[in-house]
Amino acid sequence: MGLREVKADGQSRSAILDSIGRTLTTATNGIKALADHLTTDEVFARSLVDAVELIGDSEGRVVVSGVGKSGHIGRKIAATMASTGTSAYFVHPTEASHGDLGMVTSQDVLILLSWSGETAELGNMLTYAKRFKVSVVSICANRDSILARNSDVALVLPKVPEACPHGLAPTTSAMLQLAVGDALAIALLERRGFSAEDFKTFHPGGKLGAQLRLVHELAHVAEQVPLLVVGRPMSEAVIEMSSKGFGVVGIVDEGGSLIGVITDGDLRRHMAGDLLAQRVEDVMSRNPRVIKGDVLASAAMEFMQEHKVTVLFLVDEAGLPAGILHIHDLLRAGVA
Repeated sequence: MGLREVKADGQSRSAILDSIGRTLTTATNGIKALADHLTTDEVFARSLVDAVELIGDSEGRVVVSGVGKSGHIGRKIAATMASTGTSAYFVHPTEASHGDLGMVTSQDVLILLSWSGETAELGNMLTYAKRFKVSVVSICANRDSILARNSDVALVLPKVPEACPHGLAPTTSAMLQLAVGDALAIALLERRGFSAEDFKTFHPGGKLGAQLRLVHELAHVAEQVPLLVVGRPMSEAVIEMSSKGFGVVGIVDEGGSLIGVITDGDLRRHMAGDLLAQRVEDVMSRNPRVIKGDVLASAAMEFMQEHKVTVLFLVDEAGLPAGILHIHDLLRAGVA
């Protein structure tokens, strides 16, 4: 490689980085403009609330539609809503004009996306909505457009520069549409009181599904839990620890409540000639860290990492041990 080629390559890389920087700056400015729009444009703010209430009070589903990049964004908005408790699906406007309008009922809410608000392909959907009294929420950037004027709720976005140097490729505009769609989905989620347990129902697979599993689903229970009652000698504790394989044994009082644990570290700290003859309560660490069975696995992992422990006992409301969880159980489930 000659000197001229190296220099040209260096200039090319610099230009690429400059281009990326301009795009990210434009995107950042676009989101800031949208956030400012929320606080300075009362009509926009009120329309967002109206849209959330309209969709939230609807007895039907949300039907999202758009063409081109707005269509791709619409698919993502529909997917986000569907995964967070708002029944939604995407319909391409061309397919809608060839029979798929039959999927839309008067109880549904249409969300139509078009930056200009003049997308011809959405015309048949607007006509259908008017005829059968289907509510329409539009997301566009032109308050005087056909789409905005024929919507029950018009979400008119601020006009922002595209990252494309020619101002043609939808970039910042598509991002703003997506941001508004996400805002609607999350507002509906919170309005409905959609919980992590509800979220789990729609996300049973993959790493996210693993993180949404509950501790009691991964814990070892019954005879697998290493336990001894106070008053027993340490020789029995060592046997219990070794046979159960967790490197720990829980100590319970006469009523069955967990009052302490003995770990490998406790054994090392009390290593002496008469260790095996000592009582378990003389060696155990009191007030052990425990966890409830209805806690998310992801929260259990975070708790273990924060407190630098690898094993946790599960206890019920009465403080009785109900199981044991090892960090390896979380790793095997794909939580980390």
